[in-house]
Amino acid sequence: MIQACIVQARMGSTRLPGKIMMPLGDTTVLGQVLRRCASIPGIDVVVCATGTVAADDRVCDEAARHGALVHRGSPDDVLARYHGAARQVGADVVMRVTSDCPLIDPAVCGAVLALRREARADYAANNMPPSFPHGLDCEAFTAAALARAMAEARDPHDREHVTPWLRREVGLLRVNLDGPGGDLVHRRWTLDYPEDFDFFTAVFAALEDAATAGWREVLALVEARPEIAALNAVRAQR
Repeated sequence: MIQACIVQARMGSTRLPGKIMMPLGDTTVLGQVLRRCASIPGIDVVVCATGTVAADDRVCDEAARHGALVHRGSPDDVLARYHGAARQVGADVVMRVTSDCPLIDPAVCGAVLALRREARADYAANNMPPSFPHGLDCEAFTAAALARAMAEARDPHDREHVTPWLRREVGLLRVNLDGPGGDLVHRRWTLDYPEDFDFFTAVFAALEDAATAGWREVLALVEARPEIAALNAVRAQR
């Protein structure tokens, strides 16, 4: 059984264009994400799913530099892009990670993968409802469920965001990995705004092992250094 981590990435972010190629630590935001995804227990291959526009050539180059395979597809129909990436590598199970989460935790992702397998579920996540900091979100689903979504999802929102159809379709077995909850659900560890980049820059400067640190280590840092958490607190929404 092949389990593939597919990371969606593009240069054309509306709120912060080019954000995934911003420098972070000794590489880029995308580079940090791809490194972490390669360390997820149970993952056999990492695929960077990007668009076909010329600007995304940089994404392909960066993915290759970090040992990830590349699949290029529709800039707007991200569901079709995922389906194409999954078929390219013959995936039986797909893990979805977005490229704007450079603190994604391989251990949490591995636990979601394991939960899906043990429950024999069509879909698993760790945010139904949210109980981890925003930026640790991940999803795992069978290739068969993805193929159904590809064939049956019609709403543009479903096509753009990949998994809404899977999260609501009657008859699919879904499971959720519960996190610590509480105040942690309001922590913002994802990159959409300049304030978020300031937060990540401060985290990577303060943590010697930031490139591999788990979420508990990051939490310990921001609790000890509240001025770091304050850098993007104004953007916290959930």
